[in-house]
Parts: sequence; structure tokens; C-alpha cells
Amino acid sequence: MPVLLVDNPAPHVVRLLINRPEKRNAIDFDVRQAMIDVLPGLLAESGNRALVFGGAGGVFSAGGDLPSMVGLTAAQAQARMAHIHGLCALLAGATIPVVTAIDGFGAGAAVGLALLGDHIVVGGSTKLLFPFMKLGLTPDWGILHSLPRRVGLATARRLLTEDKMTDGETAFRIGLADEFAADEIMQAAVRRAATLAALPLNAFARMKARLNRPAPSLTEELRREAEDQAALLTGPEFAEGHAAFTARRGANFIGLTLQTPRAERAE
Repeated sequence: MPVLLVDNPAPHVVRLLINRPEKRNAIDFDVRQAMIDVLPGLLAESGNRALVFGGAGGVFSAGGDLPSMVGLTAAQAQARMAHIHGLCALLAGATIPVVTAIDGFGAGAAVGLALLGDHIVVGGSTKLLFPFMKLGLTPDWGILHSLPRRVGLATARRLLTEDKMTDGETAFRIGLADEFAADEIMQAAVRRAATLAALPLNAFARMKARLNRPAPSLTEELRREAEDQAALLTGPEFAEGHAAFTARRGANFIGLTLQTPRAERAE
């Protein structure tokens, strides 16, 4: 049985699901490596304009696979983290929108991956847990960077130290999630991804790169802003957007040439 499932649930939307139902979709080396192998191709495919990430069988993921963490040497632990960070960089650096459907239970590493995307959908079945302290570990998967940026430092500290489940309504209320779906969480994620897929992706990728790496000063941000707008004002997306505005019609950015921003800005 493949540890990942890939399909296209809507035009221009690709979906990637963890598929280890017997382990509640826990993330082990094989899952990480499969994602590292498949993500570059999925993200580069010209027909894919948004990615939905989730878990098969109505469960998002139980997080890191605990048995695979036991008995490691220091060198093996370092290698494990390097492997994790390679996957984190791939997902965080995606230039197309990434929508995560947290259907059912989601813990630790899996929530860390969700936080590296652009839009998180939760619902009535969602239960989130950050179990790191209980296990004698510090949060990883970039969580100490991504979580406070979403919910604030005080709330992040509380979530990481209380060892309590967070339900979907609470996650939405505190900003941990972007959308609450009373039911049909995956369907809501696909709908949102389809909407995001219609965006001008050159403009989106440049915006995302700057949001992910805030400028240290207003002067630097204005420099980056000028660079981006100079490229976009002379590109096909603005030409289409302006033509649509003038003709009083909806803009159609599908099929326009994509130009990846400089690699240093997608880190």
C-alpha cells in the first residue's frame, strides 16, 4: 500500500494525502522520503496551481512516528532532523498556495507541516495536540517559528505547555486555523484551493516569499516592493488584470507564464 495518495480533486488542484491508516497516518522516514520525492514534481507541474494536503481515512495524522525515534544515536538524531528540515523547506517554499485539511486528529509534526502552508481548514471533528513537552522534547518542524506568528507568543506558549486537545472551533477562534467547516472538511479545503488556484501565481509567489521572510526595516521592504512591482507591472498577469478591469470582466490568470521569484526569497 503506498504511503501517499495523489489525485486531482478539482481543476488545477493537486491533492496529497498521507496513507498509513493502520498508524493513524503517523509520519515516519518512509512518509517523509515519499513526500520529498514527490513534492518537487507536483509543485513544478504547470497544471497544478494549488496543493491540498491532508490524511486518508478521515484522520489527518498522529504526528511523528514514535517507535522510529527510539534508540537513536546523536548522529542518527541529527540525520533525522536534517531529513525533516528538507521536507519543511520544500513545503514552506512552495510558490503555489498550500491548503491543509485537518480532518479528525492532528498532532505534533503534522500540525507543524500544516503551519508551513498558506491556509488551514478545520471542523467539528478536528482535535489538535502538541505533545512535545509530555515526551520530553522541544517542538520541532519549525513550530517555534510558525505557531507564534499565527497565534501570538503567549497563546503559542500555552498551547505548547498545557498538553490539552484543541478543538476545531477554538483553533479557528485563536487564529491557528483560517477556516471552520462544520463538516466535510476535505471538501471545504478543495473548494478553497480551487479559489486560490485562480489567483495570479507570480504575484502570489512574490507576496508569499516576502511574508515568509519579513524585511528587517521599512527601507528594505520598500526596496523589495519596488523590485516585485517592477517585474509584475511588465508581466502578463498585470496585462490580463488591467484588460479585465477595463472590459469589466473577471480576470483569467490560468495558463499565463509563471516566473519563479529568486530562490533566496523563497527560503
